[in-house]
Amino acid sequence: MPERVVPGPVEGSSGIREAVCIHTKKIYDSCRDKDCIEDLRFYPRLSSVDTVNRALSVKGGSARLLHVYVDVEPVTFNRGFYTIDMRFFYCVTLQAYLSSPIPVQVEGLCVFDKRVILFGSEGNAKIFSSEFRDGAPDPQLMRRSNLPVAVVEAVDPIVLDAKLTDCCDSHCCEGDVAEIPGCISSYFDGELSSGGDSRRIYVTLGQFSIVRLERDSQLLIPVYDYCMPCKECSGGSNGEDPCGLFRNIAFPSNEFFPPNTVSHPETYEDTKARCGCQ
Repeated sequence: MPERVVPGPVEGSSGIREAVCIHTKKIYDSCRDKDCIEDLRFYPRLSSVDTVNRALSVKGGSARLLHVYVDVEPVTFNRGFYTIDMRFFYCVTLQAYLSSPIPVQVEGLCVFDKRVILFGSEGNAKIFSSEFRDGAPDPQLMRRSNLPVAVVEAVDPIVLDAKLTDCCDSHCCEGDVAEIPGCISSYFDGELSSGGDSRRIYVTLGQFSIVRLERDSQLLIPVYDYCMPCKECSGGSNGEDPCGLFRNIAFPSNEFFPPNTVSHPETYEDTKARCGCQ
């Protein structure tokens, strides 16, 4: 059985100089998802309600992810597992067509709820820290929860579809969004429709996301050397020749000559460009 590695210098190990103990966040479980979110209720700004009520049709535009509210709770009778509840808040811009062939932009809010279950291990230690935080009570007297930390990574979604419905449809039986955080409401200046519109818009979005559970851990890792930057800092000041900097920029040939063939989109950015979401 090999000897256990302990912190300290390491000899004859392919350039590893030392084994050090660090405090970092260890990922215990993670998942990725590609959600096609159908029929999300669109809450327009108050200034756009009249445009929506008079619109003949609507088409997709662009969407921006504003915030994700994340909550972690342990799963009953399944030790070490946790539910992660997420609420995504989007600012969606659509094209509304009235009697004129020129569309009118309407902006509003869409909300998407998602839940996943991941393994986050267990921890019963009470964690205290002397880290100073300006304006907060003395951190040495505060105990931190030992729940794992959920991290959500997401990109701006793709608007796949948008449709306009009259309020006599079955969709109108749905309730309004329960609560909008202050930071989201302030983004729209607090001027969102309360839900009593005669017509409604429902949007379909494509969302890519990664969710993971992390815990503070002490890990023993190999160290090759101190990390010293190898290149010098450069910029457009300090007396540098601006023409010399310009000569280092490659000529943008693709901007002058169109491609000979058109390929199918393969990446997320390509797909957004094809959908007119840029």
